[in-house]
Amino acid sequence: MEDFETLLKGSAKAHGHLCPGQVVGVRMAMLGCHLIGLDEPRTLPQIKNLIVYVEIDRCATDAIAFVTGVKLGRRSLKFVDNGIMAATFVNIKTQKAFRIVSTEESRDLAKVYAPDVIDKEKQQLEAYKKMNLDDLFIVEEVFVDVSACDFPGPTRFKAVCARCNTIVRDKREVLKNNEILCRSCAFGSYYQPVQKKGKNDA
Repeated sequence: MEDFETLLKGSAKAHGHLCPGQVVGVRMAMLGCHLIGLDEPRTLPQIKNLIVYVEIDRCATDAIAFVTGVKLGRRSLKFVDNGIMAATFVNIKTQKAFRIVSTEESRDLAKVYAPDVIDKEKQQLEAYKKMNLDDLFIVEEVFVDVSACDFPGPTRFKAVCARCNTIVRDKREVLKNNEILCRSCAFGSYYQPVQKKGKNDA
């Protein structure tokens, strides 16, 4: 794996700017990969052994994706919308997994690690670069039961929604009232169709 500064520079470029979340994400990813025994996660064959579950859609997630090479389209990046600055790194070959959470205390400790920096964001950025891992993160070894429908690779499962006739892949269908449905038909969707006006409409 490349060194921290090289990864941080690349991550910031890919993300669009350098921020404290980038520092946290890069260090979290480096630690997570080390704990599950992957030293070159972006290269074959290691990239096929890695799944990362991220729990927030913030800057750190882009950093984690950059360092590890995981992607939504590759099905190796999983988004669990918990609103927590945390990620779980899984070696699917060995089943070794660790969940790493960014501590809230690290924000307060920034002034201890970078007392000469006045600007709060810059202070956090510089502090997170050198903060002890024990102050920056809570690490817990965990077990993740990765189901067959969540593994990277070609689609193995598909169903047809009984209401809208849409193909639903990877076991994301819902059985409701003895009907196989897509999630939009079962629970409602995040979007609403726009009703187009006809020629005779005002």
